[in-house]
Amino acid sequence: MAKETVKKHSEFEELVENPDALADRLSHTDDFVKKNKSILLGVFAAIAAIVVAGFLYYNHRTTQSQEAQDAMFQATYYFEADSLNKALNGDGQYKGFVAIADEYSGTDAGNLANFYAGVALLKTGKFAEAQNHLEEFESDDYLLQARAYSLIGDALLEQGKNKEAADQYMKAANHNANEFFSPQYIMKAGIAYEADNNYKAAAEAYDKIVKDYVTAAELNDAKKYKARAEALAGGAN
Repeated sequence: MAKETVKKHSEFEELVENPDALADRLSHTDDFVKKNKSILLGVFAAIAAIVVAGFLYYNHRTTQSQEAQDAMFQATYYFEADSLNKALNGDGQYKGFVAIADEYSGTDAGNLANFYAGVALLKTGKFAEAQNHLEEFESDDYLLQARAYSLIGDALLEQGKNKEAADQYMKAANHNANEFFSPQYIMKAGIAYEADNNYKAAAEAYDKIVKDYVTAAELNDAKKYKARAEALAGGAN
């Protein structure tokens, strides 16, 4: 390794101190460029295309994001005013949550539009569509993501998919579990399990509240529901 370093150092000194050697090296470089001109031009063109494409994509995404945010502002206004049809489908001038989620899917606003669309569709009784939008939503906010999981459970329950709903509620409860919201989701899971005639799973869900969330507001109800589910489970055997 040391010999190779010394050799390279010697070659460098020769190029610096000997103009003829430097001219010869440049000549070889010039020949290489001439012989490979088309290849090099292709490489440079490809690099330039990548840079331009990246710049255009960034500008496109920035423009899309701004457009989506503008549309979201009006759709959210309609949502808060309980004008759900306009919130979902727009007013002729501004897009609604459904279009925003579809057309701006790669933006934060488009992602949030899926959440709002899911909630609005639940309220209007379109449960399968609500489920689809809520499943498209992703958030780094633990509480908001858990809420989305629970809403998916609501949509499934309304479709008669009781076991899937119960499992979804438990997913919500276990997503960054906490003493404020997890007991609520577990109670909903227990009720969904009961609707599915799975009283053993329901009793286990209620028991989780009794054991793990002793300060929860749902504690007393959990105890009563647990006793009922255990009795029903025993009768089913």
